Amino acid sequence: MRPVDIARLHSLGAPTLSPDGRRAVFTLTRPDLEADTYTSALWTVPTDGSAPPARLTRGDRDSAPSYSPDGRWIAFLRADGDKRPQIHVLPADGGEPWKVTDHPLGAGEIAWSPDSTRIAHTARVPEPGRYAGTEPDKERPRRITGLKYRLDGLGFTNDRRSHVFVTAPIDPSGAAGEPVRVTGGDADHSAPQWRPDGSELVFCAALHTTRDTDLVADAWACAPEEGAEPRRVSAGDLGVSSARFSPDGSTVYFLADELGADLNDFVGQTTGAWSVPADASAAPTRLTPGEGPRLQPGLRVTGDGLLVLAENRGAVDLVLVPFEAGVRRLSAGGAQTQSFDHVDGADGGVTVAVVADGRSSGELVLVTADGERRLTGFAELDPLPMTELTAHTADGYPVHGWVALPEGEGPHPVVLMIHGGPFSQYGPQLFDETQVYAAAGYAVVMCNPRGSSGYGHDHGRAIIGSVGATTATDVLAFLDEALKDDRLDAARVGIMGGSHGGFMTTWIAAHHGERFRAAISERAVNALDSFHGSSDIGAFFPGPLYGPPEVWAKESPLTYADRIDLPFLIIHSEQDWRCPVEQAQRLFVALRARGHETEMLLFPGEGHEMSRSGLPSHRVARFEAVLDWWARHL
Repeated sequence: MRPVDIARLHSLGAPTLSPDGRRAVFTLTRPDLEADTYTSALWTVPTDGSAPPARLTRGDRDSAPSYSPDGRWIAFLRADGDKRPQIHVLPADGGEPWKVTDHPLGAGEIAWSPDSTRIAHTARVPEPGRYAGTEPDKERPRRITGLKYRLDGLGFTNDRRSHVFVTAPIDPSGAAGEPVRVTGGDADHSAPQWRPDGSELVFCAALHTTRDTDLVADAWACAPEEGAEPRRVSAGDLGVSSARFSPDGSTVYFLADELGADLNDFVGQTTGAWSVPADASAAPTRLTPGEGPRLQPGLRVTGDGLLVLAENRGAVDLVLVPFEAGVRRLSAGGAQTQSFDHVDGADGGVTVAVVADGRSSGELVLVTADGERRLTGFAELDPLPMTELTAHTADGYPVHGWVALPEGEGPHPVVLMIHGGPFSQYGPQLFDETQVYAAAGYAVVMCNPRGSSGYGHDHGRAIIGSVGATTATDVLAFLDEALKDDRLDAARVGIMGGSHGGFMTTWIAAHHGERFRAAISERAVNALDSFHGSSDIGAFFPGPLYGPPEVWAKESPLTYADRIDLPFLIIHSEQDWRCPVEQAQRLFVALRARGHETEMLLFPGEGHEMSRSGLPSHRVARFEAVLDWWARHL
């Protein structure tokens, strides 16, 4: 895979099933290098595999399809020329779509009413005079009074809160009605879903008085009408998401993190599935064990239990959580299930899922009791394989990961990659980073050290108070195990990582630099003191992970910059608000001011996710810069 081959990658959005389960609709998205953008359209495929997938819409940026419960309509988001997505409705049996919303900042999450006449959705509501003109730099100054006022990749949120709306009855003539705003107040609202009788909506929001100083979010319910008074369903001590009613409306199921005694201890918590009476007459009950697995966003209530996604040693499994608690895996092991949908019916109903593996960045599959049957085949690349490996530290702790080898006998120069998070995971699925570097001749070594997700609660929290030292112990033990293979050249090893991986790159370069020829640190945390004040999550970080302020200097890689002797490339985005650009600048100055071989590559207009979802031209330029650096030094 070459850098420009990102144009041959694709992603599939969450599928939606027709009520009879016979047809699935999904979004296909690809990078367009010529236009320097991403194009997406809706596609459809029969779930019995009787025909290949076919394109359903002709828009350039169509996404988020949702079948109406009666099967007559498909609602979706279409971004017009201004890139602000609005809800459109398409007749399921063919015809032209029409627009049903016209929100100034676009519409968001879609949920059909049970009678298929209305759509609950979210939309950001700007303050008067904001985000409407062509010269945003000339708007009046923002008055900020709270800690939660911006998000990376979005921008300021305190002056454009997300609220729940309900459309007017769907008019088959194509006429649009004025949506009714259901929620109010100075808080963001998300994920609206209907009660089966249509009398209420359930959604997630932080509406409590201390919401600016803790990480609690609750499930709330209210009537789908203007001025409705919300009532809290959960108990005010969890970080709730993905709330849904049971089929009889008596129970609300949701995903949530336990936040510890101070309601801010999110580090390493394994997101679980919960239930609570819809009338809040009892406290929520956890249905999955607290030690794991960690569940990812997304929840479907079926006749047999809850369908959710669970991280598992680099994979993401589709699992069933029976109503009486427990976890049962449904998908094949080792793959990454990205999204899914289910409709009840005979023989357990129909389930489809988007699954990525070592051969494809995502295909739609039918999930059955006998396994999975692939319904699409969009993959265009022939990726190099990943080899699973387990190493052990000096005290016997296991470290799990993978190695990708280039073609040829070697010995090959080596790139040690460290993932971000730290509570996230690498896996053996097709990953553009791994494939580009391996195709260029580098053996890629990657693992899930302590602090990673997918290995349970204790593994995720094992680095609290010793992030750099503990993670370095595991990463270097894994590298040592990989280097036992004579096809890897132990004399030519580079190290790189982004976000927390960038933190660890700087840390290891300072403490174990003799092991490496050169380093690349991307979008990194380098100095905890300034990160605390400049990051969009800084008010709640780094305390829970790194310890109290008096130890931040000791735990910061920047403190040890004078020990770094490796050639050092720093990559950052100018509009990164998760790890602000000052984190890169401070490290660059510390290295460059003493004459050290250091370069800094800054990407304009990009945020923290540039390497994954930035402009295609920027992603290619980044790959080219990385390969140039390794060619010079490895």
